[in-house]
Amino acid sequence: MCRHVRLLHPPHFSQLRRFLTSSSPQWRNSVDILPLCAATETLCATRRAHAVAIIDGHLPSSISIAAALILSYANNQSQLSTLISLFNGAVPFSRSSFLHNTLIRACTILSTGQSRNGVDKIAFFLYNDLARGDLFKPDDYTFPSVIKVCADFSHVAKGFEVHGRLIKSGFEEDLVVGNTLLYFYGGCGDLSGVNKVFDKMPERDLISWNTCIRVCSDNARILESVTFFKEMFSSSLLLPNLVTVISSLPVSALLEDQMLVSSIHCYIFKVGLDIEIKVSNALIDAYGKCGKIDAMEGVFHKMANRNEVTWNSIIGGFSYIGYKSKALECFRAMIKDQVELNTITVATILPTLLELGLFLVGKELHAFCVKQDMDNEVFVANALIDMYGKWGHSVQASSLFHRTTGKNIVSWNTQIANYAQNGFESDALRLVREMQAHGVNPNSVTLTNVLPACARLGSLQHGKEIHARSIRYLSAFDVFISNALTDMYSKCGYLTFAQTVFHTSLKDEVSYNILITGCSETSECCNSIRLFVDMYHLGFNHDSISYTGVLSACSNCYAVKEGKQIHAFAIRRLFHQNLSIANSFLDMYSKCGHIDIARKLFDSMQVRDVASWNTLILGFGMNGDFDTAIHLFESMKEDHKVQYDSISYLAVLSACSHAGLVEMGKMYFTNMKAQSIQPSDMHYASMVDLLGRSGRMDEAVQLIRSLSTSPGADTWGALLGASRIHRNIELGCWAAENLLQLKPDHPGYYVLLSNMYSEAGKWDQVSRIRELMNTRKVKKNPGCSWVGTAEGIHGFVTGERFDPMFLPS
Repeated sequence: MCRHVRLLHPPHFSQLRRFLTSSSPQWRNSVDILPLCAATETLCATRRAHAVAIIDGHLPSSISIAAALILSYANNQSQLSTLISLFNGAVPFSRSSFLHNTLIRACTILSTGQSRNGVDKIAFFLYNDLARGDLFKPDDYTFPSVIKVCADFSHVAKGFEVHGRLIKSGFEEDLVVGNTLLYFYGGCGDLSGVNKVFDKMPERDLISWNTCIRVCSDNARILESVTFFKEMFSSSLLLPNLVTVISSLPVSALLEDQMLVSSIHCYIFKVGLDIEIKVSNALIDAYGKCGKIDAMEGVFHKMANRNEVTWNSIIGGFSYIGYKSKALECFRAMIKDQVELNTITVATILPTLLELGLFLVGKELHAFCVKQDMDNEVFVANALIDMYGKWGHSVQASSLFHRTTGKNIVSWNTQIANYAQNGFESDALRLVREMQAHGVNPNSVTLTNVLPACARLGSLQHGKEIHARSIRYLSAFDVFISNALTDMYSKCGYLTFAQTVFHTSLKDEVSYNILITGCSETSECCNSIRLFVDMYHLGFNHDSISYTGVLSACSNCYAVKEGKQIHAFAIRRLFHQNLSIANSFLDMYSKCGHIDIARKLFDSMQVRDVASWNTLILGFGMNGDFDTAIHLFESMKEDHKVQYDSISYLAVLSACSHAGLVEMGKMYFTNMKAQSIQPSDMHYASMVDLLGRSGRMDEAVQLIRSLSTSPGADTWGALLGASRIHRNIELGCWAAENLLQLKPDHPGYYVLLSNMYSEAGKWDQVSRIRELMNTRKVKKNPGCSWVGTAEGIHGFVTGERFDPMFLPS
């Protein structure tokens, strides 16, 4: 507020009430009516005061009354035209820049409200009018107001111009001007400008320090914000106030600096700020993000008064540190205390309900939001879309997304993640294009969400386009994006590209895990072992994904020695007690032919799940011990903690097939359907293989024809293999015809069909198959073998000579 108005003292409320309800004016002197014009608190009261001023003849000649009314209208978010009308009427009587400054000041008030359209243009017009004038010039009241308008409307160039003018006019050392410049440069994200202005200020007050702390925090310069806070103590005689504390606590929380938060808490208690509810709320939030549960609860329970922000902070604190049940308890206590739920409450508790598996409670909360008309709020809508998407209810999530008005970047990202996670990968890619058509630019979260969709589709072209965009916008070196790119290239079969991204980017544990898993399924699986060792030497921590990936690689390249070393390494770090890792060791030993070690490991496991049983059954079947595999399947009934699943039946059907136990296999297949386990294409393929191996080709064909859906590639592949064994060319051709329609790029099926024709002496058909492979550009990858030496594991293909003497040193 301008100096002339700021020195006035508002009258007693009873006087104001008598004035506003009086039918005749009681004050004729402008000095008497001025305080009343300045003290009006509602738009209706301002209009009454305005009317009285006109009737009594004070307007338009009284500059002070016009200025007071302009500010009153602005404080009540009146239309800009009303303020301009008052200004235009009084400006002919103006003898200083006071009236201009008042309207510019009013523009700063309107700039943060609903009537902000055109406010910046009026403020700049008034400033330019003063700057060009001969009688009136911008002064120490003009510059702070116009700079604030530049900050509020992001007019950077105009802000620089005004800064230059005030330096020329000699106002650079003014305290209020300096504080406003700090606010302007902070709002523009120019932290170097903030530091320069701050360093040149001859005098600083609490507002100066608080502004620097806040703008650094808002621009994610957390360490600089803390530095300003600490320097305030050490280099000034000023003591932090409520604003300082509230600005500093969130920064300390982001750093998870428990000592700093505790120190600030001590200061708060010492100066008596702990009675302020805003301070207590900030403390709860800070302690929650630092993981200090006892301190967080202590602040909460000592509060004499609580509001909805208090409850939201305690719920958010428990959720953040993983105490989901405690968060739910606080949510229920909040309802019990009849505290009104707001959008922040709902948006905070919905992810907690999701983590706890309380989907029905989440739906009840959704119904509450609809009833309270909160479901249109973007924060609530985003949380609901996320909840339905993660629970697999993609249709409901999509419906919410399309109904949401005022979507932000989080809305689009959440819906893209919903599509990508629920099998609608093409829709996820479409939505990325759609969001750009709506003027929303994808950010790093968008790219991280959509790249897995490209990986699952095997869409290398789209993946490359996203990679190019990330490079163009300098986000390719974001570790989350580089990890997603590595994963995408790996799953699309372009491991060389994946390794290039990996070696040129920042790395964390996830980066190594992705490449370890990617290499483990290829001929370069030995690289998984090297990466696992590199993780250790570089100080990265291994987790269950690291172990399962490297053990899969050991299985695929028959690296028993390295597998045993990793086993010993895991035991030393107690990772062998992790069930998924123990199952991976079972799988590794089984596939490497050490089924005896796998059995000992299985017997020593204190906890087993269905995957443990399935792995050992498959292992014995793979190693030719079919009786033991079937015996283990029967023994699963004695373990009441596990139930047969589809993989269990697949394992035992495979064992029956290789053992030639047709009737037993048919019995297990019937039992599986009786247990309401829906047979997959793999189960039907096992049954076709079982019947085909035993020569019951007619039954195999009858089973295929009885299927309600079209058989998959595995089923046709089993029939083709059986046809080759029994030299049934007719059935083999039928199977191959369907098989090559489903998988025209799979070289193994062409080779199998070619071998069948060659064994039957049909060389013309063999030539036709080879020509078809050339036409379709299908190439068979050569078989690869591995051999272990003292120098490590080495791979070679058919026709290559392996001699340890020629290994590179």
